[in-house]
Amino acid sequence: MPEKHLSSGFDADLTLASTRLLEMGGLVELQIARALSLLHAFDPDVVYAVLESEQRLNLMELEIDEEVSNVIARRQPAARDLRLLLAISKCTTNLERAGDEARKVAKRIRRIQANSEAPVIGIVEIKTSAEMAMSLLHGALDAFARMDSAAAAHLVRDDVAIDNEFRAFTRGLIAEMTADPRVVSTGLDYMVIAKAIERIGDHAKNIAEFVVYVVKGTDVRHVPAAQLEHEASS
Repeated sequence: MPEKHLSSGFDADLTLASTRLLEMGGLVELQIARALSLLHAFDPDVVYAVLESEQRLNLMELEIDEEVSNVIARRQPAARDLRLLLAISKCTTNLERAGDEARKVAKRIRRIQANSEAPVIGIVEIKTSAEMAMSLLHGALDAFARMDSAAAAHLVRDDVAIDNEFRAFTRGLIAEMTADPRVVSTGLDYMVIAKAIERIGDHAKNIAEFVVYVVKGTDVRHVPAAQLEHEASS
């Protein structure tokens, strides 16, 4: 959370912006959890809830960005305060996009369920990567709430495991589709689902990187994990 300033109003502005981001993060976590629950048991009401919450997320993104812009205009922040506000805006965008990916998952699963002749496809890797992505997002939001750069840097490595699960599923699915053309249509739907989960992990990783940016003042996007961890602990 923001450090204390001489102006209590400035503190309140920063705290409000951070709180709104975490509130949005909680809604995105719920949306993703609902969408991924459909992998285990299909429920049209859950699909509807996921699609409905998308509008709320879009509105929250606009509201938070407006709040950030207003604070920058009124307070003219510098150093860590400015980094925090910029990071909030960037993280808000990542959360909204993670919500979009949850929406894709729900829509694709609904499409698969609507096809009574859809073949059975093994999705162990998808379920595994889904659990990893949810854990990564929760950890990234927790690191943001505590401004824990060390924890955030550690999370970046977890995204590699999600990528590996995605690649393993893709290889197996391509082999299945090559062997049996009847699998292609449903297989492509599951490919979209797997990619959406992988992207949720990417967005969570981005949020973790912005925590390091706020705390350490170093832009660690696109740097190797080892270097990121060094920057976070230095």
